Amino acid sequence: MIYNRSETTGMLEAILDSIDEAIHVVDENGVTIYYNKVAASHDGLAMGEVVGKHLLEVFPSLCEQTSTLLKVISIKKPIYNQHQTYQNLRGEVVDTVNTTIPIFSDEKIIGAVEIARNLTKVKKLSEKLLDLEARIHTNKKQKLQLHNENAKFQLTDIITANKHMEQLKEAALKVAATPSPILVCGETGTGKELFVQAIHNSSPRREEPFIAQNCAAIPSSLLEGILFGTTKGSFTGAVDRAGLFELAHGGTLFLDEINSMPLDLQAKLLRALEDGVIRRVGNTNGYSVNTRVIVAMNEDPLHCVKEEVLREDLYYRINVVSFHLPPLRDRKEDIALLTSHFIKKYNYKFQKLVTTINDDVSELFHSYHWPGNVRELEHIIEAAMNMVDNDTITYNHLPDYFLKRVNTKASNKIQPLKETMEKTEIRLIQSALSETNWNIKEAAKLLCIPRQTLQYKISKYNLKGAE
Repeated sequence: MIYNRSETTGMLEAILDSIDEAIHVVDENGVTIYYNKVAASHDGLAMGEVVGKHLLEVFPSLCEQTSTLLKVISIKKPIYNQHQTYQNLRGEVVDTVNTTIPIFSDEKIIGAVEIARNLTKVKKLSEKLLDLEARIHTNKKQKLQLHNENAKFQLTDIITANKHMEQLKEAALKVAATPSPILVCGETGTGKELFVQAIHNSSPRREEPFIAQNCAAIPSSLLEGILFGTTKGSFTGAVDRAGLFELAHGGTLFLDEINSMPLDLQAKLLRALEDGVIRRVGNTNGYSVNTRVIVAMNEDPLHCVKEEVLREDLYYRINVVSFHLPPLRDRKEDIALLTSHFIKKYNYKFQKLVTTINDDVSELFHSYHWPGNVRELEHIIEAAMNMVDNDTITYNHLPDYFLKRVNTKASNKIQPLKETMEKTEIRLIQSALSETNWNIKEAAKLLCIPRQTLQYKISKYNLKGAE
């Protein structure tokens, strides 16, 4: 089938309108020739208000230098992930991250296409958060409430029987008294933020703010303003606003996933650590702050330096004092302690009276690799607590994803047949007895075996609770 030009154009426009990204196309003169529905929604305009008009006529706050579309036509090279802030015809401020690509025909530039992601809502939410924290910061009583909510853990809350973890707790108590930067490393789920909060609450800054910010959770184009603050007029819509460094003055600023921070912003962070002075975006004046910075990473910092996602000079500055939290698989003596702690925690939340896990579950926990560490253990206990009706968590109460991981690992290792059959038999008997509240007759029916046989096996395996 041969399509005519109008049919092909219509099909192309339908495809572009179905894409969940803002698409804006201009010709070589800067006149809009295509503008999809998503772009119109982002900008708060109708498509008819933009198509056929020059870019600067619709967006008067832009110019030849600040418009990514016009700049690409001028330099004839693509621009990737460029932050842009502008006003539309109605005076509404729009924040986007744009990828803009020149369009060529026979080596002659004929226009440019821009794909944009709208950050306006994200920025407004971030600004509301900063405004809220600024108001709290101005009132001493409210500030203490923020502290109590954001930094609630003490060193005594770190449950461990592991010798290395005990040494880390002792070292943390010593360095808490100093103002030096601290680097905390560890796999996801090892309790880095809990450890950092405990350091803050053991320090002379305990009555001052504790503010935590995950550097990977905020678009890089907004992170600088959030950390260092903004100055009115520094960009369209900007107001005078304190950043997290100022809000945490006298206290602690915790920056998680520091390796996600752009390298140029890492340089500004380094300067702030060196001289204790921060500069708001768009301001040449500095503000002195007394803010202790603690950073965390879930990757090896030296590997990050080698991969050039962490500046080497920043690494040496934040590595004055460092802690590496061991994964749960290297502190298996803590599994029983942590399991008991989480059972008590969810007993209180769920109004239950669970007291323990059975031997099969204990064996599984000690043989498992724990890629999610302490956080994964807590989630498994929480899932099991939703299912258990008596006082013991059994194999059947554990979440499916965990059992699949364990069974996949076990299937790669041949077990003795007799031992495997006995373990399976014990597990099934315990589940049936638990299901029937140790009613031997009913449990035998569930297992489809005579009552006498079940009584013999209970005695054989010395199962507790037998009649």
